[in-house]
Amino acid sequence: MPKSENQKLKLLYLLKILTEETDEEHVLPMGKLLEKLSSYGINAARKSIYDDVERLKDMGYDILYRPGTDGGYFLASREFELMELKLLVDAVQASRFITESKSAELSAKLTHLASVYEARALSRQVVYTGSKKAENEKIYYSVDAIQEAMRQDRRISFAYLEWTLNKQLVARHGGKRYDVSPWALLWNDENYYLIGYDEEAKQIKHFRVDKFDDTKVEELARGGKEAFDDCRIERFSTKTFGMFGGEEEMVTLQCHNELIGVMIDRFGKEVSIQRDAGLKDQFRIHVHVAVSGQFFGWLTGIGSGIRIVSPANVAAQYREYLKRILEQDEC
Repeated sequence: MPKSENQKLKLLYLLKILTEETDEEHVLPMGKLLEKLSSYGINAARKSIYDDVERLKDMGYDILYRPGTDGGYFLASREFELMELKLLVDAVQASRFITESKSAELSAKLTHLASVYEARALSRQVVYTGSKKAENEKIYYSVDAIQEAMRQDRRISFAYLEWTLNKQLVARHGGKRYDVSPWALLWNDENYYLIGYDEEAKQIKHFRVDKFDDTKVEELARGGKEAFDDCRIERFSTKTFGMFGGEEEMVTLQCHNELIGVMIDRFGKEVSIQRDAGLKDQFRIHVHVAVSGQFFGWLTGIGSGIRIVSPANVAAQYREYLKRILEQDEC
């Protein structure tokens, strides 16, 4: 049989066909493989396909043959199993900081890792009940710049955006550029945050990455290593609420027993728990928190099943917080 012009591509096209059009439920007999190769302008003999399949198997591709009248060749396993791809697609579609257009683009790329038949199962839409997805497409370039700066041990600069009453994102402080040494990226409460050392304020701060604009890697070396070393990231994410800062306090909370799951979900399994000897249906925990309106709002959302035992000044702040809310209702 004369060789076609595309003969050198035969092995690649064979792998493409097996990857895209076969799986455990869908096999291709030799005749079909030859027919599909022919559609790419490749004429091949059966014996050469046998040899090519063996070469691909030597390279680690899990190609099997199923005997029988309905048998044929198929790719039995892949880099990602179908369930793993489903989880990845769900995560992409549900992630708040990924824009709708980028979610669609990433989901489409993930489907190419499956056969055309399995890809249909990946086209499902996740019902996302959170807030609207981010609108700033520049987040991807900002994350790339942050990671590159950390790799090179350099600072970054950026303008920080905020919403106006006209529903427009504009640069805060008239376009002032922030000079920050990046130390970690944190995904918290469905948002991406940079934990960095603010060179002007001389302290560790957090910034929402989807609010960055015109992020640049600077030539200056990073600062604030000592401050960052003292900032345990895992504790940072549990003590802040909605990533709002505040004075850090060791707070004792008294909770009804049914709230144990809520407390562990919020503060982790390592949280210190004490049984209340006088009240068998309640317990106490001691936690580091950044005292803020967001923390008090979290307490209010839980309701009467929780109260601040100490310190007294934080309990007083919480009472004042509730009083101000009541006074607004009376206006």
